[in-house]
Amino acid sequence: MGLLEQCEAAFGSPDLYRVLGVRREASPEEIRRGYHRVSLRVHPDRAEPDAKEEATRRFQILSKAYAVLSDAEQRAVYDEQGTVDEEGEALRGERDWQEYWRLLFKKITVKDIEDFEKRYKDSEEELADIKAAYMDFEGDMDRIMESVLCVNYTDEPRIRKIIQKAIATGEVPSYKGFVKESKQKMMARKRRAEKEAREAEKTKDELGLGGEDDLKALIQSRNKDRKKEMDDFLAQLEAKYVNNAKKGGKKTAAKKGKK
Repeated sequence: MGLLEQCEAAFGSPDLYRVLGVRREASPEEIRRGYHRVSLRVHPDRAEPDAKEEATRRFQILSKAYAVLSDAEQRAVYDEQGTVDEEGEALRGERDWQEYWRLLFKKITVKDIEDFEKRYKDSEEELADIKAAYMDFEGDMDRIMESVLCVNYTDEPRIRKIIQKAIATGEVPSYKGFVKESKQKMMARKRRAEKEAREAEKTKDELGLGGEDDLKALIQSRNKDRKKEMDDFLAQLEAKYVNNAKKGGKKTAAKKGKK
């Protein structure tokens, strides 16, 4: 079974871009972030013992998809012909995909996140990310608030003002989902956010987290439903933090691809 067939069986689509959750026009950094985001959900280290074998298989398939799209020549062939070179170096069978992943992504600490948040909030990067999320989700504030990093419900008035200003200046279109959002939907979002904040604070207190504690403890403490949400957040945050640390400066905003 070839890679595209494996992707369809494991992820429900033979499209490598859909497997990574990115647009076909995605930049190399967006593809890298997409890989990181999905890999945190399927990484064998995060799987239950009875699910580790299946997680390992899906992780290997995902990593191969990334290997193709991260190689300029392989990606060009795939884009033009819709095929992949099964015998090429990117898909060589002897590669240790977990070690490959560890070389790409480093662990982060609570302090890393706190430092990143201080730099990110009210920055040009955050501004670009907010506009990108608004465009990608066509004004759906539920998804915008879930997508933009380091925000909670108390940030919503600030986020709204940024979007309203961008609409007024013609930088982004006026979507009905944003300008006509009902008060009921706003209140429901606020209630969900407040509940999640209470749960997060309770978990943090129970674990005694703080300072340089490894975030893995927090992830492992969550039940299966909450674990996916936490992994999604950490995937985005780690990708942004690592990219920022390596470049030591500004970078283009990450646009979430439509699936």
